[in-house]
Amino acid sequence: MEPSLESIRDKVSAGVRLSEEDALALFRSRDIHAVGEMADFVNRRVNGDRVYFIVNRHINPTNLCVNRCKFCAFGKGREEPLAYTMTMDEILVRAEEAWYQNATELHIVGGLHPDLPFDFYLRMLRIIRERFPGMHIQAFTAVEIDHFSRITGLSLGEVIRQLKEAGLGSLPGGGAEIFDPEVRNRICPEKISGDRWLEVMEEVHGAGLRSNATMLYGHVETLASRVDHMRRLRELQDRTGGFQSFIPLAFHPKNTEIAKGYTTGLTDLLSLAVGRIYLDNFLHVKSFWIMVGPRIAQISLHFGVDDIDGTVVEEKITHAAGAQTGQEMTVAGLVSMIRQAGKIPVERDTLYNVVREWPEGETA
Repeated sequence: MEPSLESIRDKVSAGVRLSEEDALALFRSRDIHAVGEMADFVNRRVNGDRVYFIVNRHINPTNLCVNRCKFCAFGKGREEPLAYTMTMDEILVRAEEAWYQNATELHIVGGLHPDLPFDFYLRMLRIIRERFPGMHIQAFTAVEIDHFSRITGLSLGEVIRQLKEAGLGSLPGGGAEIFDPEVRNRICPEKISGDRWLEVMEEVHGAGLRSNATMLYGHVETLASRVDHMRRLRELQDRTGGFQSFIPLAFHPKNTEIAKGYTTGLTDLLSLAVGRIYLDNFLHVKSFWIMVGPRIAQISLHFGVDDIDGTVVEEKITHAAGAQTGQEMTVAGLVSMIRQAGKIPVERDTLYNVVREWPEGETA
């Protein structure tokens, strides 16, 4: 028999860990208000009324990629007309713009370039750290880390050690998609397995670096595969404690090989809320406004979410797949969005240290 919402609510109130069956029942529920109420209760217990954002800048150095994932509209082959690779100078221009915009974080991810050597990425980190020492560099998915290991023949541990020494501060958490092998083989057969993604993250955490964790939903996955994905994240977090936030990512279908529509608001809110309730060892759940749109992101602040990401400035990956949002949000816009939801806006750095808090009545 499937657990009832009442029995799950009793567990949530008592702080008892939910089972996979509980999480599946929450995903199947259409009582979005009851699920949201539970998620809000959990979030208030952990984060109060604070909602975090960051002043950051995304840089996607290249869209050339040796993998051709069916869900991805960003990756390109060498001869395709929209293929690009930034020069080091072009990367540094964007880093300098971020510096003058008072960004505390550079978020750097890209395709698995067929030719760029590992030394290019090490040099990029060293130069950015030297020129802009106040900015934290959050860069590279677990997929990119694995790529560096394969092209160099170095162990994961040695790759991570060299990246950290060059200036890498943390990992953003992308590339997880869905761990279920059957689903993964349908949407990204060339990408590293879910087990390998988790292995990379365990090495990253063991090296003293923090990361986020993502889950791509709304394509061909099942509700059970979403729960399985979150279970594996929760188990790794039990072992390492290295994940900072859980970020469900809504699938965008335009220009991809997967014929699906966009996710609904109900699906978006359930994914965030169930993540907050089930992942009891994660401090933060992020609603990435680029993916779900500012309106759903704002509503999600009452569905267990305590982070809406940041200013972003330039985002290429989701927009290649038809994102209908802008690419930049001002600090004033983020503060207003949070305050209108009755929450307390808090600017953070990458590691969730408070940069500034906006008390009631104070404007950005």
